[in-house]
Amino acid sequence: MSSKKPRHLRRKREEDFEESWKPELNENPDKKVRNEVESDDEYEREEREMDADVEERDALANRIRDRDLERAKKVIEDRSSKAENEAAIRRALALDPEAKKAALKDIKERSRQEYLRKREQSRVLMLQERVRDEEELFGSDHKTKREIRELEKDKEILRIVNERQKIQNQDVQGYVMPEDYITEKGKIDSKKKEEALYARYKEDEKIVTEQEQWEQNQIHKSQMQARNVAEDDFDYVFDEEQIEFILSESIKNPPPKAPTALEVQQRKEASIQQVRQSLPIYQYREDLINSVKEYQVLIIVGETGSGKTTQLPQYLHEAGLTAGNKKVGCTQPRRVAAMSVAARVAEEMGVKLGNEVGYSIRFEDCTSDKTLIKYMTDGMLLREFLTEPDLDGYSCLIIDEAHERTLHTDIILGLVKDIAKARPDLRLLISSATMDAQKFSDYFDGAPIFQIPGRPYPVEIYYTKAPEANYLAAVITTVFQIHISQDKGDILVFLTGQEEIEQAQEAILHTSRVLGSKIKELIVAPIYSTLPSDMQGKIFEPTPEGARKVVLATNIAETSITIDGIVFVIDPGFSKQKFFNPKTNMESLIITPCSRASANQRSGRAGRVGPGKCFRLYTQWAYQNELDENTIPEIQRSNLGNIVLTLKSLKIDNILKFDFLDSPPIEAMSKALEQLYALGALNNKGQLTKLGRQMAEFPLDPMMSKMIIASDQYGCTEEVVTIAAMLSVQNAIFYRPKDKQFHADKARQNLFHAEGDHLMMLGNETYRTAKQSHTVNIHPNSSLFESRPKWVVYFELVMTSKEFMRQVLEIKNEWLTEVAPHYYQSKDIQDEEKIKMPKQIAHFQKSKV
Repeated sequence: MSSKKPRHLRRKREEDFEESWKPELNENPDKKVRNEVESDDEYEREEREMDADVEERDALANRIRDRDLERAKKVIEDRSSKAENEAAIRRALALDPEAKKAALKDIKERSRQEYLRKREQSRVLMLQERVRDEEELFGSDHKTKREIRELEKDKEILRIVNERQKIQNQDVQGYVMPEDYITEKGKIDSKKKEEALYARYKEDEKIVTEQEQWEQNQIHKSQMQARNVAEDDFDYVFDEEQIEFILSESIKNPPPKAPTALEVQQRKEASIQQVRQSLPIYQYREDLINSVKEYQVLIIVGETGSGKTTQLPQYLHEAGLTAGNKKVGCTQPRRVAAMSVAARVAEEMGVKLGNEVGYSIRFEDCTSDKTLIKYMTDGMLLREFLTEPDLDGYSCLIIDEAHERTLHTDIILGLVKDIAKARPDLRLLISSATMDAQKFSDYFDGAPIFQIPGRPYPVEIYYTKAPEANYLAAVITTVFQIHISQDKGDILVFLTGQEEIEQAQEAILHTSRVLGSKIKELIVAPIYSTLPSDMQGKIFEPTPEGARKVVLATNIAETSITIDGIVFVIDPGFSKQKFFNPKTNMESLIITPCSRASANQRSGRAGRVGPGKCFRLYTQWAYQNELDENTIPEIQRSNLGNIVLTLKSLKIDNILKFDFLDSPPIEAMSKALEQLYALGALNNKGQLTKLGRQMAEFPLDPMMSKMIIASDQYGCTEEVVTIAAMLSVQNAIFYRPKDKQFHADKARQNLFHAEGDHLMMLGNETYRTAKQSHTVNIHPNSSLFESRPKWVVYFELVMTSKEFMRQVLEIKNEWLTEVAPHYYQSKDIQDEEKIKMPKQIAHFQKSKV
C-alpha cells in the first residue's frame, strides 16, 4: 500500500531512486492511479469515522452535563427529629376533627395505662418502705393484735406482688401443668386439691444437685478430722464492734439545680465563641476580610491549628461573599478532614449539617440548594469542572493544605489561575501551613502573602551529636529516656510505615514489661492508614493520670490530624514516598530522608498545648546540608494517566503547554499518553474519543475504567465492578498485625481461588436467583455447602445473618425451560461458560496463540 503523505511538487528523476524500486516504477500507470484512489478513500473514511467519534463524544459530554445538573436540583434528605415528626402529626390532627376524635380515645387509653403502671410502682415502693419501717423501728414489742395482723397482711401482699413481678420478668415461653388431685377411683382428693391450690403461696424448696451433695460431704469429712491446734496458731482479729455507734443523721448538700435547656444551649454557644476567639486567626479577622476584598488572589500562611480551615469560610460568609446564593468552597486533600471540618463549622454557626454548611466527597453528597459554605475533596472540585467549567456558583475558593502538593491540588491551581483571568469577581485563597509561600505568590503573578502567626508556645529542638546507625533502635532508647527523665506529657514518634511501627511497639512494650514497676505506665498507640478505624481512635483517648502515651505515627500526623497532649516529638528524619518509573511502568514505595519543611512541621506538633521539645535523631549539619528544602511534588513522581484523561475531558488538548506549578517529567507524560491511546481513550491525533469521555466519568485508574466499560460487552458487569471495588481498597481490606500474622495469613488463604487472585476478590460463596438476580447463599447446614454445584433449586429462603437457601437440590439449568417454559426463558438460564466471545476478541486470542 502506498504512503498516505501528500505528493511533492518537485519532479522526480531517475537518479533519485534505487535499483530495487525499478519494478514499482515500471508498474502500469492505471494500476497506480487505482491504488492511489483506494488509499484516498480509506483516508477519507478514517477521517469521517474520527469526526463522527468526536461528535458522539461531545454529545455524550452534553448529556452527562445535563444529567449532573438535574442531579444538582436535589432537596436535602429529610433528617428531621422525632419531635418534629410528632409535631407534624399533631398539626394534621388539629385540622381534621374526625381524625382527632378517633385518635383521642386511643390517646386516653394509653395515657391511663401509663399512669396505672407508674402508680403501681410507686405504691409498691411505699408498701416496702412501710413494712421496713414497722420492722426496724417498732419490732414486735408493744403492738396490738390488729397492728400485727395488718403488718402480716402487708407482708403477704408484698410477697405476692414480688412473686408476680418475678414471673412476668421471666423470659420463658410455655405453660405449667397443675397438680393431679384426682384419685384412681375418679374421686377428688380434697387434701391434694388444697395443696395444689395453695402451692403458689409456698416457697420453692432448694434443689440440691449431686455436685453440691458431694462438696458438702467432703467439707463435712474435713471438719470431722481430729486436730490438736495450739492457741498460738490463731491470728489476732480486731473486733470492729467493740464500740457501737448509732447513726443519728446524715448531712447532705442540697442537690444542685438542674440547668434548663436554654441555659445549656447558651453555655454551649458561649464555649464555642470562646474557642473561636482564642484562635490565632481571630485577631486578624478585619485585616483578612479587607485583604480579600482588595486582592483577587491571596496567599495565606499559618501553622496547623491557627484556625484557617474552620474560620476563613465563616469570615467570608459574614462579610457578605455568599450574597446572591453564591457559595464559598474549601478543598481538602482527605475525605475525613472534609467531613469533620464541615460538622465543626455547622456546629459553630448553629445550623444543621447539609443546609447552610455541607460537604461533598466521593460517594456522598451532603449539600442542598441552601448550602453557602461547601467543603469538598480536591478530586470532587476537579470533577465539578466537567459540568461547570467556569465555577459560576462560587464567589470564593479556598485551596486548603496547598503545601501538600497532591496531584489534584496542582491541577486545580492551574485551572483556577486560568478561570481567575476570565472572572474578576472570583476570589482565590491559597492556604498553606509552610513558609514556602513565595513560590505560590510567583505562580499567581506576585499575589500578596498574608501571614498568620502561630501559637506562642516555644519548642526546643535537640540534635544528636553523631549520626545514628539504626534510627529505629535510637527511637526506642529516646522514648525511655524521655519517659524516665522528663516531666509529664505525651510523646509523638514519626516512623515510615506499618512494619516499623509494629516493630517499635513490640520493643517498647517488651522493655516496659522488663522494667516493671521501676517506671510509670507507658501506653503505646499506633496510627497508620491501613489500621482499623476503631484502633485509630485510641490515639485521641485521654491519657490516664500517672501514665504517659506514646503515639507511633506515619507522616499522616504532620498536618492531617491533631492529637491533644503532645509535648515531646521524636523525628528520625525519614518518610516513605511513592515513586513511579515510566520506563518499567512500576510504582514503588521508597524510604527517603524527609525535607526541611516536613521536619519543621513535625517539630511544630510539640507546641500545641504548651512548651514542647523535639528530638531529631540526626545532626544539625545533616539538617542544613543533606535535607531538601521541600518535599518532591506528587505530580513529579506519580502515574499521570488519570490526570491526562481529566485534562483531555476539560478540552485541554495540548497538555505540554498547561501551566503547571511544577512541570511533570516528559517521560511520565509520554507514558500516560501512550497508555490512553492503547486503551482507546485517545485517537491517533491525541484527541479524546467517546470511550475516553466515558472513562473520565469513573474516579478510577484508566485501566480499571476501561475494564468496567468493556464488561458490559461480555455480560459480567456486576462481577467486574466488585473486583474493581476490591482492587481500589485492597490494602484496607486485609489487616495483618505482627502478633497475629499466622492467623491473618490463614484467614486469607481460606479465600484463595484456584483460578487467580481476581476471582478471590470476587468471592465464590454466593448464588444469584435466575429471575431477579438476587444474591443468596447456601445454608451451612446443607449437604451441598462444600460442593457448591453450579445450579440449585431451594425449598425456602430465610434471612438470618445472611439470606440463606434451605433444603437445596442440584439441578441442570435446561430443566427450568423444560418444566416451566411459560416462566423461564433461555436468556434467564444461559450458562455463562457457554457464551461465545465477540469475534474481535476471539480472533485476537487465536492469532496470539
